Amino acid sequence: MQRRDDFLGHPRGLAFLFSSEMWERFSYYGMRALLVLYMVEYLLTPERMDVALGLDGLKQALETISGPLGPQPFASQIYGLYTGLVYLTPILGGFVADRALGRTRMIVIGAALMAVGHFMMAFDRMFLIALFLIALGCGFFKPNISVQVGELYAPKDARRDRAYSIFYVGINIGTFFAPLVCGTVGETIGWRYGFACAGVGMVIGLVTYLIGLPNLPREAPPCERRASTAPTRAQFRRSLAVLMLLFTPSALFWAAFEQQGNTIALWAAQSTDRGVDFFGWRADLPVTWFQAFNPLMIFLFTPPLVALWARLARFGREPSTIRKMTLGCLGVAASYGVMSLAAWTSDGGKASWLWLLAYFAVITVSELHFSPIALSLVSHVAPEGSRSALMGVWFTSMFLGNLLAGWCGSLWSSLSNANFFLLMGALGVIGALIVEAARRPLGDLMFSR
Repeated sequence: MQRRDDFLGHPRGLAFLFSSEMWERFSYYGMRALLVLYMVEYLLTPERMDVALGLDGLKQALETISGPLGPQPFASQIYGLYTGLVYLTPILGGFVADRALGRTRMIVIGAALMAVGHFMMAFDRMFLIALFLIALGCGFFKPNISVQVGELYAPKDARRDRAYSIFYVGINIGTFFAPLVCGTVGETIGWRYGFACAGVGMVIGLVTYLIGLPNLPREAPPCERRASTAPTRAQFRRSLAVLMLLFTPSALFWAAFEQQGNTIALWAAQSTDRGVDFFGWRADLPVTWFQAFNPLMIFLFTPPLVALWARLARFGREPSTIRKMTLGCLGVAASYGVMSLAAWTSDGGKASWLWLLAYFAVITVSELHFSPIALSLVSHVAPEGSRSALMGVWFTSMFLGNLLAGWCGSLWSSLSNANFFLLMGALGVIGALIVEAARRPLGDLMFSR
């Protein structure tokens, strides 16, 4: 029987996890919307390069590998290192949760670290320390709250998949409003105020989670949980093998996808005619607003896409999990085909903002075929007792993808825009080919017992 305090037919705890994740994503993407612009236009200018602690040393270290770095390539390298670290630290967060502190404590610690880091971003001198705290906190928070969603349900509860869909909407609500609020404040009032808005959002997320604790399942001590749910070595190896086969295509997908906050932001600022006419009145769209296109389209595209898959399933034609991931990689390639056309047709001038609208439409469809499908796959193959750790392992592919994204972004100044976008498209094509080549062994591993 459904309880009165259920949330959309789900346990009430889902509402608190949904809201906590929404505010965490608001803070993360709010800061990210400003990060590259803040570095290129302010922090990495010659008169301020020596302000932030450790920035000169980091620049020298990176230049020993890649040669001299101007402000834009250096900003892209920092962006890649930071976003990469965000997806490396979940291994630590998942392992510590499974083995010692438990998921609840790790989520609280992670949220607190992120809040402190976002507020520290308001002080130029603390820039690198702030980035490290945000990345570490995200690694503690993200894998554990994702696993807690599934723990609201019994093992065979059919509502689990729908719960993750609701949770994913929460992610994108926060992602949508982040650039509109933090980005607008940062661009129009001041960088530090935009970063402070992100900090306020993270505090709200932490408070929401603490209020919702009574509605979450009681967490057994880690020692008891390990004893009762420890996976066999064969189960763990099989799950890990599935993730490893998809590691490279995932890294390639995210290397291309994560250009949205990097070189795509620079394209919007430098090479896009952002003017919009409203009945004779003309205004320029703020650069950071373009980063709200992707989450907005998540809302618009998810219902018809899910309905399409359901319709195809009735005829036995719904794409398999692996085929959806292939389509996701091909979609990201197509999105950069759009941008290459935009660069080619503008011939060095400013392109219409409608090209970016088309780019975001295509890359959003590709994301819906890849990102939530990958999370579902991980939750399917990961055995109890190691779910947080294996979720952390999966996020490591995003770490590699973001490192590659930063390195690729450093080529922006040395390649033509059209050739750069073709290079990003090639990453998606290669990822699709690898997924297709691994389809048979993946099927054998996923469905073996």
